[in-house]
Amino acid sequence: MSTPSKASIDYDGLMQANLARVFGERDASHRVVAIAEIYADHATLFEPHSTATGHTAIGQAVTALLSSLPPNFVFTAIGPAVGHHGVGRLRWQSGPPNGPVAVTGTDVARVEGGRIQTLHVFLDPPGT
Repeated sequence: MSTPSKASIDYDGLMQANLARVFGERDASHRVVAIAEIYADHATLFEPHSTATGHTAIGQAVTALLSSLPPNFVFTAIGPAVGHHGVGRLRWQSGPPNGPVAVTGTDVARVEGGRIQTLHVFLDPPGT
């Protein structure tokens, strides 16, 4: 039997908001607001080569990521996010709008209280 709080999680809404409002937001002041709404206070972002805990560190990690990408790169979802029992996943791609896809990956989030507690970012190997 599932618990009501986990059964009512809008995985797609939360994870799409994270992709658009956090990873897709170039304005750091807007991104800070989104992180506070989407992530738990002591959330941790796990990227392949780094870890960031807390809103400030997550914001800095995303700023570093975005500054390493061409300014016209966008993140778009590949289908809806799905999840159950407090864990959701969203496949995504990034590259120039209407251009070739440069990278694809999957975000896996643990969600409690309607906010992301942990986010693991998985990058697909090139050519997959």
